[in-house]
Amino acid sequence: MSSNQLNDFLAKMKANRLTWDAASLQVDFRKDHDTFHTGLAGLEKTAKACQAAGVTRMSTWIMPSHNELTYSQNFKQHRDRLKKIADMLYDQGIRLGLEYVGTKRLKTINRYPFAGTMKEMLELIDAIGTPGLGLQLDAYHWYTSTESVADLEALKNEQVITCDLNDARAGRSIEEQVDGERELPGDSGLIDLAGFMGALLKIGYDGAVRAEPFNAKLNAMEKEEALAATSKAMWRTVKLVTA
Repeated sequence: MSSNQLNDFLAKMKANRLTWDAASLQVDFRKDHDTFHTGLAGLEKTAKACQAAGVTRMSTWIMPSHNELTYSQNFKQHRDRLKKIADMLYDQGIRLGLEYVGTKRLKTINRYPFAGTMKEMLELIDAIGTPGLGLQLDAYHWYTSTESVADLEALKNEQVITCDLNDARAGRSIEEQVDGERELPGDSGLIDLAGFMGALLKIGYDGAVRAEPFNAKLNAMEKEEALAATSKAMWRTVKLVTA
């Protein structure tokens, strides 16, 4: 967009009371050296565009296992690569959130397990050491990692970059939950969303909260129907802590 087009777009957002959530990190840091550095080379341009548009948060997910790298090898690779990414983003005023993945299947699908809990992700964030680096929290992974409200309440607002809301599949144990099969927030009631949201309020969380259900039934709906169902679920969840 030209500067005039961008200003018009931002004015329209403001008029409709819309704000940004977090952008998705474009750099593929999970593969080989060349793939990573090719992605990194384009990041500064993207970061500057985000900054110009007022986007101040970005997020990505961390695979909780690897077929070739041991835990310590994988930790070092993530630390070194994400340090380069986080430093570049921070220079443009953008904070980066890292999402841990808690489902048992993805933790065990490869030979070597990796960081798949909040505590492990905080250790990685601490090792990277870049200001503005924090968590992308996900109610589903909080649930499948068997974490507690107390774990959330121990966080500080600045440690949480963005947040996903969804529900687990009824009829399955925590160990049987599948990452790509979830429900809209509150549809099964398995995840303690009142406790989850209450903890976010308690720590003064000031970022966005979004739905991420990975749900075939929702995907099959027409767009307006899917938006209505999602909106209903989100407002139902908000009312758990604001009623």
